[in-house]
Formats: sequence, C-alpha cells, structure tokens
Amino acid sequence: MTHLLEKNSPFIFLNECIQAFRTLKDKLTEAPILIAPNWDHPFELMCDASDYAVGAVLGQRIEKHFRPIHYASKIMNQAEENYTTTEKEMLAVVYAVENFRSYLIMNKSIVYNDHSALKYLFAKKDAKARLLRWILLLQEFDFKVIDTRGAENYAADHLSRLENPYENTFDPKEINKTFPLESLNKVAHKDPSTPWFADLANYHAGNFIIKGITSQQKQKFFKDARHYFWDDPYLFRSCADQIIRRCMAGKEAIDILNACHSGPTGGHYGANYTAKKVFDSGFYWSTIYKDAFELVKRCDSCQRQGKNSQKDEMPQNFIQICKIFDVWGIDFMGLFPSSKGNKYILVAVDYLSKWVEAKALPTNDARVVVKFLKSLLSRFGTPKAIISDRGTHFYNDQFSRVMAKYGVTHRLSTTYHPQTSGQVEVTNRGLKRILERTVGENRTSWSDNLEDALWAFETAFKTSVGCIPYRLVYGKDVTFHSSLNTRHIGH
Repeated sequence: MTHLLEKNSPFIFLNECIQAFRTLKDKLTEAPILIAPNWDHPFELMCDASDYAVGAVLGQRIEKHFRPIHYASKIMNQAEENYTTTEKEMLAVVYAVENFRSYLIMNKSIVYNDHSALKYLFAKKDAKARLLRWILLLQEFDFKVIDTRGAENYAADHLSRLENPYENTFDPKEINKTFPLESLNKVAHKDPSTPWFADLANYHAGNFIIKGITSQQKQKFFKDARHYFWDDPYLFRSCADQIIRRCMAGKEAIDILNACHSGPTGGHYGANYTAKKVFDSGFYWSTIYKDAFELVKRCDSCQRQGKNSQKDEMPQNFIQICKIFDVWGIDFMGLFPSSKGNKYILVAVDYLSKWVEAKALPTNDARVVVKFLKSLLSRFGTPKAIISDRGTHFYNDQFSRVMAKYGVTHRLSTTYHPQTSGQVEVTNRGLKRILERTVGENRTSWSDNLEDALWAFETAFKTSVGCIPYRLVYGKDVTFHSSLNTRHIGH
C-alpha cells in the first residue's frame, strides 16, 4: 500500500492491497499476549528513556521471538527531567531493575540499552552520590548489556514516548438543549452526597428506580444497593467492618462532621481521624473523607496551629504489656499560664489501651503526685509497673513508699533519653495540641477545657490499637453528638 502514496502513482487498490490492509488491521487490534516466566531461561530487559519518561519491557525468547512478561513506564519528575541524556538512560535501567527485581535477582539476564550509558556509569570514579547508589544497586544483578538503537528497541522506546492523553484534548459534542428531570434535580443540589442518599432511600422505601440511566449505571446502582436497607424513617448501611451505620446527607451530615471535629469534645483532629470519629458515632455517607478534608482545610484553628512534621515526632521504645492497666506512664506538663490557680498538668497514660488520666494542679511536688497516684490505683487497680522520668517529684521517698506499699515496680527513664517514656511524651503533645486549638485567645482558660480535651483524646481513633481507647476499656461504642436524633443498631 505504501507504493500508492508515491508521486504520480495511479491509485489502484488491488487484492494484494486489501490483504495487506486486513493483515495490518489484525496486527493493530491484537495486543501481544503476556507469558508466564520460565525460570530456566534468561530474562531480557528492554529499557529506554525520552526527555520526559522512561519505559521498560521484561520478556524472554521463545523460538528466537521476544515474548513480553511485563510492561512498565513512568513520567520523570521535575528533577529527573534536568538529568543529562546519559543519566536518563541510566535512570531507565535502574527503574527497570527495581521494578522487576523479583524476576531478575539471582537470575541471568540481558539488558538492551545504550551501552555507553552503563559503561560511563561503571567507569566514572568521582561519581555523584546518586550515581554511586545506582552502581551499588546494579551490582546485585547478573546481567550483560547489549547496545541497541532506539529504532530496534521499539517496545521500550514507545512506552517512554507515550503522549499525555489528558493534555488539551477535546471531543466536539453537540450541546443537548433538553435534559431529563432527574439530571436537573442532581444539578440543583449543591451537596454532591444528596443524590446517592435520595436514590437509595427511594429504592428501598418505595421500590423507585431513577430513570434515564445507562445499563452500566443501573448495574452499579443495584450492586451498591445491596449494602443498604430501610428501617422507617431511616436509611442504614452495612459497612465493610460488619457494623450497621445510619446514613446521613445534607445539613445533618455537615452538623455531625462539625461536632466531631470542632465540638467541645472534637479535638480538632485531622481529616482521617475526624471521619473515623463519625464512623465510631454510628453514621455514614459516601463523601465523608472528602468532606472531612475540606472542613479541616477551612478550619481556622487547625490552619493556624498547623501539624507536627514527621521529623519532630517523639520516638518510642517497644514495651511488652499483657493486659490493660498493667503499665502506666506518668509525667508533668507545664509551666502554663495560671488558670484558676493551676499551672501544671499531671498526665498518666496506659501503655496498652492508650487511656489517659490528667489533672490540673497548682504545683508539681511529690505530695500532689502521691495523691493523684492513689486515686488512679483506686479506680483502675494496681498495675505491674509505672514509668516516669527522673524528676524529683517522682524520684523521692514518698513515691517509693507508695510503690512498695502496693507492690508496683517503678521504672525510671534513662537520662536524656526520652524514648524510654515516649508514650507519655506523645500523649502530652496530643493534649497540648488539642488545648491550643480550643482555648482560643484566652490562654488562661485551659483548665476549663482540660476535661473536654481528655474526652476528645480518649474517643479518637488510635492506629496502634485499631480502635478508640474508650471502646477498648469499656467494651462499647460512645455517642459523640447527642444533640442529633441518633439511632444505634447492634453489631
């Protein structure tokens, strides 16, 4: 068919042209079938890089024909785009080797790439730290490099030059002047969560199915509807954790979200923890995580305080505990601005359940510590150990006598090594963060907000235990937002 495009060539579409066209059509519509790896044969790796992406194909030779096992490609970030051409070629090899590590480790392989790039990498003596890391990485593998031009390395070359399908591409479509009533109803709602709620409620309450949807949309709707049921006058969902939650929408949902984030016992936690608190209070809606993210982004207190960076997180040592209230950590917070005569907070945290007890105190001497400790033991029983720092309010004769009386082991943290009592340090930071976001400009009101801060902390999801401390201690859920008409259903 190519000859038909030549200058002054008559356009005569013969049977040979028809056959060639059909062959070309078949080849373009049949993707190469991926094969399973044969561990007795060497692997072949085709790598290539363009100005903005790298591509790689892993395969093996079967009867002299290359058969693909896996394809991979990625777009370079801004820093990688500034690499030299040689470094980009090396980046393609490193990316391919890391991506297909499980196939290539301890197996012979052949790498098709610009041979000069790898030769340059291994010969360079005063290489940058990045290049040295690449050298060490590649030394783990047993491979030989075969120089291949881009035209021959067609598969990887194509993957590294794929166009961005979302870049300035518009399909001209005729504007439809008439819309179904259901579509107009969806556009009228500012809250995107309302349509799903109304559709499911109408279906379960009155067997009404929305009109004007495609078969695929209808199939998805029925698949989702299986997880919901109607118990007049509420819609409920059976969630993935086997807990039944009441579905909310519109203003009610936003009110619940606000209460769980910035209410008296909300604690101004991040989006994920705020959403989990909503789930723990027995509510559900489809856009809860998105709504929580938007709420936190708009929260003035949260944006003013920011969040702790990962590098500032308190490191912790692992301490083995068998039962709740076996090991407590105890520490003082302060000195704070005087609030009703109080300047310190004495904090105790159970290492297993993460349950926290705290009390505002005017002083930080041994007398108030012993009084607090006796109250703690009378309510939670005698622990096996209490961990504290070496402050004089803990390391004294009065404290030692109480420990000996109740048979409790007193463990002291290593000097200048806060990891020993890291759990209580993390708790201190969490309580301080909540107080900073709730006291406002009147810093002397912190003692009035301490109980609410404690409640917020004890009802916040803790990743280490997989639930809230309240549930672990009392074995039941807790209602956070009593002003709404809630309804709980057993697990």
